[in-house]
Amino acid sequence: MIRRRTPAPVLALTLALALLLLVLGGAGQARAVGYRYWSFWDLTGGKWTYATQGPSTARPSDGDAEGFRFAVSEDSQDASKPRGAADFASICAKTPAQQGKKRVALVIDFGTTADAPSGETPPAPRTVCARVPSDATTADALASVAKPLRYDTNALLCAIAGYPRTGCGEQVSARKPTASARPQAKPAHHGPSVGLLAGVAAVALLGTAAIWQARRRRG
Repeated sequence: MIRRRTPAPVLALTLALALLLLVLGGAGQARAVGYRYWSFWDLTGGKWTYATQGPSTARPSDGDAEGFRFAVSEDSQDASKPRGAADFASICAKTPAQQGKKRVALVIDFGTTADAPSGETPPAPRTVCARVPSDATTADALASVAKPLRYDTNALLCAIAGYPRTGCGEQVSARKPTASARPQAKPAHHGPSVGLLAGVAAVALLGTAAIWQARRRRG
């Protein structure tokens, strides 16, 4: 029985194509992972910045404005900010100062339908002025105007005003809603991945080499 050897150029090209299929398969299966949770924000100079501490330890001053946003985010850099134009002056305009008390403007954004847990509908965003004792934390201010609050065993804020009914920082497949749903989110990358480009380049290079070798042998 005579065994025919597969020409080296053909073998190389076959291996390159197999490599490309692996790259394409990996690219299709890779999914960013995010978490569905309430993020906490400070309003500074008219801009929202991600808070550096939790609401249970933050102690705002009279005249501060702070916000909460419920959304699916991969990390703090990707987190959605509270929506709408609001500041302390507009939120607390009808709440006079009191001795021994402080006023904290709160923006509570329950997020979009796309980020809501299955079967739940997010309430409309709200703003409220909390007047609390001068030593109160942000969590105290929130509890005074947006009950019921729900926390997990690690003191993670799970629900504001009863939303959502269940769940707490659960891991989900991160998604990029439309610009209208998340105007502050980073734009999604729609171009080919580096791995895909590398695979295509490898196939092109080996294919060219195979053709060159075949022509050289025939010559």
